[in-house]
Amino acid sequence: MQTSHTAAPATSAASLIRRATAVSWKPVLFAALLWLSAAAGEIPIPGTPVPITLQTFVVMLAGLMLTWRQAGSALALYIAAGAAGLPVFAGGASTMALVGPSAGFIFGFLPGAIVIALLRGKADTSSLTAAALTTARYLFATIIGGVAVVYAFGFLVQSALTGAPIAAVALASMGFVLGDIVKAVVAAAAAAGLTKLSR
Repeated sequence: MQTSHTAAPATSAASLIRRATAVSWKPVLFAALLWLSAAAGEIPIPGTPVPITLQTFVVMLAGLMLTWRQAGSALALYIAAGAAGLPVFAGGASTMALVGPSAGFIFGFLPGAIVIALLRGKADTSSLTAAALTTARYLFATIIGGVAVVYAFGFLVQSALTGAPIAAVALASMGFVLGDIVKAVVAAAAAAGLTKLSR
């Protein structure tokens, strides 16, 4: 009897560790992908101090492929790594990026990914029509969360830090917005395709 009592807690603990590992590796993976997307390079846009990177694309994929809690954890981990001084932001920046012109965009990644995850709905790729509707829903979610939410944060903070009117900040950022709409289309199609492959 003693053996069965001690075996049950050990089995329960092992099961808990397995579940925690299964849930936590995805946020860590996406946090690492965010760093890699920033480290891969940046493209400057004249008239704005914020460069183009693939970070918003990874944010969109995180929202489309993770639960909202996992997506939020991935972005929180990424921001915390930069706040701790690790060079995870564009151009190898760390803590100072969180008080610079890109700060609003970086902080906007967190609610943006959560909104995407909450809006995307359940994937259904059982037929061509269902797959098309899933892709359209994914696109809507990425436009709202990955573009509208992220840019709302970005424009407000950049305007506050630079003293430029929000309209001027928005106009200077149109190149980013158009690029991120293209990224949203690619992310929605890729996530829907990966969902179909994993069935």
